[in-house]
Amino acid sequence: MRRAWRDAKQGIRHFWQGLREWSGDAAYERYVRCMTRDGSRATLSPSEFYVEQLNRKYSRPNRCC
Repeated sequence: MRRAWRDAKQGIRHFWQGLREWSGDAAYERYVRCMTRDGSRATLSPSEFYVEQLNRKYSRPNRCC
């Protein structure tokens, strides 16, 4: 019974992490991991990272209409 409970918790944890990756919610954590591994630049704060992501997203030409 304990093994089944542990497996269920692990499955839920993997599902939740996958959902966070898919929705973009884990983007900042991924960015921090990459920057600490690379170590070439200073890490942005969460709010600075969010603004940078918005600027990157909306600065591209829009092909609508």
